[in-house]
Amino acid sequence: MEPLKIIEKFYSPESEAYHFLLQHSKMVVQKALSVAKRVKHLNPNMKFIEEAAMLHDIGIFLTKAPHTGCHGNKPYICHGYLGREIIEREGLPRHAIVCETHVGVRLTIKDIEEKNLPLPKRDMTPTTLEEQIVCFADKFFSKNNDPLKEKPISKVREFIAKFGEDKLRQFDEWVRIFGTL
Repeated sequence: MEPLKIIEKFYSPESEAYHFLLQHSKMVVQKALSVAKRVKHLNPNMKFIEEAAMLHDIGIFLTKAPHTGCHGNKPYICHGYLGREIIEREGLPRHAIVCETHVGVRLTIKDIEEKNLPLPKRDMTPTTLEEQIVCFADKFFSKNNDPLKEKPISKVREFIAKFGEDKLRQFDEWVRIFGTL
């Protein structure tokens, strides 16, 4: 499986969105693999993490996010489930789940209903070790402010706290398990 070939089915290599996606994804891959190495005793699937981290944001081109070169018609929060649909059609169901579950920290049906989010009403919580590692790694890279620079953990925590104490608790649990790099 070659993530770049899949990405190039949906993104022109000359496009701003392609360059943005590749840059962000490579940074998430690097962080995710570093995290996975720290928890080697838990037997993370390194190859899967690398592939899934490259593909996790493939759905962004369908969203309205001009700062990333994406001019679709869906709200940005939809990129996870849209990515899942794309990657499922590519015959990669496990990778597809990572696309959907990396959004937020732990998106539940209750969250979707209470916040009236434009998402399918299903649990989008990362459950496997690999899903959690990609989700965790992604939180350190902003798509708005200086996307080339890793955010310090204090800034990640500050951002996540806006979504509720339960989200912050989950993130802090990941910090405890995965450490800070």
